Amino acid sequence: MYYQKIIPIRPLQDYIRYFWVLEDIGDKTFKIIPDGLPGLIFQEEANLFLNNEQQILPQMFLYGQTTCHGEQKATASFRSIGVYLQPTALKAIFNIDAFELTNQHIPIDCITADPILEQLANAASISEKIEIISNFFLERIQQVKVYAAKADFATLLLNNGKTLKDVQMEMNLSERSLERLLKQYVGISPKVFSRIVRFQSGLQALRQNDFNNLTGIVYQNDYFDQSHYIREFKEFTGMNPKQFIHQTNEKVENFPEWKI
Repeated sequence: MYYQKIIPIRPLQDYIRYFWVLEDIGDKTFKIIPDGLPGLIFQEEANLFLNNEQQILPQMFLYGQTTCHGEQKATASFRSIGVYLQPTALKAIFNIDAFELTNQHIPIDCITADPILEQLANAASISEKIEIISNFFLERIQQVKVYAAKADFATLLLNNGKTLKDVQMEMNLSERSLERLLKQYVGISPKVFSRIVRFQSGLQALRQNDFNNLTGIVYQNDYFDQSHYIREFKEFTGMNPKQFIHQTNEKVENFPEWKI
């Protein structure tokens, strides 16, 4: 297995968290775990990945927020390039109301007539492919010109552990206005986004400490008790924390190989 993480150029950092490259042999199953981020995936060879329903995934597709766990299966050796977008990027880059893609994906050729797939097929190196994808995003940003500052600030506050009430007060928004803002720009309600943020905080601690300090994770992330944490963990991953540590190989964050 080969994995590389690539930080985007400065003009894209408000829109893209990072690029990733994953190369591996086939006949492997990968878990999809909610992370509060939309994204884009390009597969160098078409027709190699199947989703939960055993349907072939498009060679290049944009996907929205994920609120429950899923799986993808690689049927042969592959190399994929992924783009982890910032939470509000679907609206800011593509002018898509983000809720339209929640738990969904859309082939890139349904979004644009840009010949990006042909350009990527003709590019020889990873760096060339990253540059092509970067230029594609830069052009989209210049064309769309949607400003997501308000929604960005709301997601920043929630990522920093602020309660929904705190966010409403700080932004002088009603509960309904905050919900409408996040559904349009992020794709999910503030409550669901906050739950995913809390789950991801605990997951990061679990990655760093293995299975040794579950009580600390529960306390630090304001779960009622260990049973509450495990139920939430299972809802978002389809497994318990112990299984996650011992039965997954996580090179790409939130896209671990499931060692059945």
